Amino acid sequence: MKQTSIFSALMAVCVLGGTASAAKPSTACDRECLRGKVSELLYAFVKHDVSKLQVAPTLRVTEDAIVKPLAEVGLVKSVTGLAGYRQDIIDERAGVAGAHVIVNEGDARVLLVARVKVMNNALTEVELVASRGGGMGGGAPRPAGAGPGGGAVPAAAPGPVTGAGPGPGPGPASGPGPGFGGGPNHLAAPSEALSYAPRPEQLNSRADMIRIALKYPEGLGNARNFAAVNAPFAADAYRFENGTQTAGPDCTLNPGCKDITTQSLQVFERLGKPMTRVVAVDERMGIVWLRMAWGVQKEGGDQLCVWETFKIYDGKIHAVEAFMRTFPIELRNGGWE
Repeated sequence: MKQTSIFSALMAVCVLGGTASAAKPSTACDRECLRGKVSELLYAFVKHDVSKLQVAPTLRVTEDAIVKPLAEVGLVKSVTGLAGYRQDIIDERAGVAGAHVIVNEGDARVLLVARVKVMNNALTEVELVASRGGGMGGGAPRPAGAGPGGGAVPAAAPGPVTGAGPGPGPGPASGPGPGFGGGPNHLAAPSEALSYAPRPEQLNSRADMIRIALKYPEGLGNARNFAAVNAPFAADAYRFENGTQTAGPDCTLNPGCKDITTQSLQVFERLGKPMTRVVAVDERMGIVWLRMAWGVQKEGGDQLCVWETFKIYDGKIHAVEAFMRTFPIELRNGGWE
């Protein structure tokens, strides 16, 4: 009888515990959930219909640094397909996911940065930046109804000093080749370097990853080279910008571009320190995502705005890949503080 009572009591605890657990809804959006939210957004653009997306009443949307309702985003009308290239950055701790992706607008390939923030399974923030024209600054006029466009890289633009696309050496054959060539038309798949999943013992803490990545804008602000601020680049580290290689062992842009650590940053003496925002930290894949802006520091000047991914593990920066475009100085913060 005593054994029966104990058994009954244990069963009751298990049932009640299971009921309580089942009744408590999960509010967290895990890694694949966050990745899926980016996919849902991109496919909504292709279908020209965002009405089925789950959004919060407080949803805030910017397209090319302009705040607007989601249904009035130009990409909803202009995107005709996904071109295949997509590099995800997933920050589970912050509920943020983003991607560097190439979309089609008719026959044109457009470099797109997409960032979402998710709470209670609903989108609370959407940030979109499109780079058209295929240049380092990405600034061809936008299609009708697609929001503000960019312009050609201004004379005061810094030229190649940041990084996006498959890297040298281990990069996939479908990616851009070595040297200054390549460009967005050659971005076919994420690089092997960014796709590498570091072993747990190789990963740095979130705080250390951010600290290491911020050595990059510190080096730009120092206006000498990255060695001057002890930025910890790996020996074979590289940088790609809008699919074009601008630093690394296989770089042919100029004789000084083969070593990203010692590459001259003197141009920043006139461009000033970049405005920097930590966008996301992918702790599983060892990727820090920064947004930086710099350029002519006066009214009417243009800013080169860069979305830069840093592959970090074993305490070193192994790859730098970026999408970029120009904005007028009044939009240098991208519409976000």
